[in-house]
Order: sequence, then structure tokens, then C-alpha cells
Amino acid sequence: MKQTLKTIIRNVKSIKGNSLAEFATTTALMATLAATAAPKLSEMSEGAKAEKSKNELDKLVKQAGQFYQDTADNEGRGRFPGQDKFNEPVTGGSWTGNNGSQSSSHNTAIMNDIGVDGSYTRWHSSNSGWVSVFGIENEDYPAPAGHSVSDDDTDDIGPCNTCPPGDTIGKDEWLALFGGEPLGSQYQDGHFVYQVVGGYGTGNDVYPPVLYVADIENATHFNNVLEP
Repeated sequence: MKQTLKTIIRNVKSIKGNSLAEFATTTALMATLAATAAPKLSEMSEGAKAEKSKNELDKLVKQAGQFYQDTADNEGRGRFPGQDKFNEPVTGGSWTGNNGSQSSSHNTAIMNDIGVDGSYTRWHSSNSGWVSVFGIENEDYPAPAGHSVSDDDTDDIGPCNTCPPGDTIGKDEWLALFGGEPLGSQYQDGHFVYQVVGGYGTGNDVYPPVLYVADIENATHFNNVLEP
């Protein structure tokens, strides 16, 4: 019996465990690693969102390019979603007319928004010139509260010989391009918007319209342009 007890005691003493100091050191190292890894994981998440947003903008431009070619074949002149004619702008601002000077001024205003001075880095600091791609009240991806985005849902210039039949509603034409499935920004305050600078001229001396698309989360960084 005594021999058995001695054997048990000897075996217990031979078991090596972690000291309190070792445990505390391990815990501190784990906490340090967690604190260091958290920002990296956040950066990876934001980077993935940015890449996704850029890919979605590329899709918008690709579909708009196909739309332009189709309308060129069917209507005699290419236009973008929301345009009644190739020389009419699509904007939430007050741009009107179709001459080169007005088109150039509209183009300059958009460029100032998205790249020249870098002022359009957050949706709430934007002007009101941008129009929602799929509608500000789209049930899947509505515009954020407090936005200054417009909704293109009316016929701009009324009936004409070369206009498409019925009202030219930009959000409906965009939705049709994607089979009724809208694209949404990955960001909480993001939303896809666009403007079209009207083309001008006739015959061989003609300038096509220009399409700008952007994510209002940060239009300076997330934008794309298509000039046929």
C-alpha cells in the first residue's frame, strides 16, 4: 500500500504544467496578435468591397455600351439609358440644349466632381447632378437617407420623330439591361449613379454622348466613363 502511494505521488510530481507566469505571457501574446490582426482583416474587407464596387461599375459600362450599339441599329443613332436622343443630357441639374459649348460645360462639371479637385469623396458632399441608376427608392438598393441624388423617371423633351416610343425612363432601361436584377453598392452609404453628357453635331462632324457612372460612397475613387 505504501509503495502504491509513493508511486502515485511520484507520478503526480513528474507531471509538468504551465506556470501562472507562462499562462499570463501566452495570454498577452494572443491579445497582441489579435490587436495587430484586426486592422489587417478590416483592410482586407474594405479592399474586397472596393474591388467589388469597381467590378460592378465595369458591368454598368459594358451593358450601356451594348445598349448604345443596339439603339444605333434600331433608332438610327446610338444613345444611353435615360436619353431621349443622343444629344440630350441625363442629369439631375439644369443642363439643357445640345450644342458643343453646353456639352463641354457639363462634362467639365462632372470631371470636377469625380477627379480634378477630389471634392466628391463622400455622398453627402455631392451636388445634385447625379441620377440614380436603378432608382432612389429601389426596394433592393435604395439611396441612403439624406442623399442629393435625383430620380430620372420622366420624358425629358416630349414626342419627336426620332425619339423612342413612350417615356424614356432611365431606371427602367437600366433594369431591363440586367434582367430586372439591380446592382448594389457594397458600402452602407453607397449607391450607383450616372450622368450623360449629350452629344452634338451632324453628319461626319458629330460627337457622341458620354456616360459617367459612379458609386456615391466615394465617386472620386469609384467611377467609370464610356465615350463611344
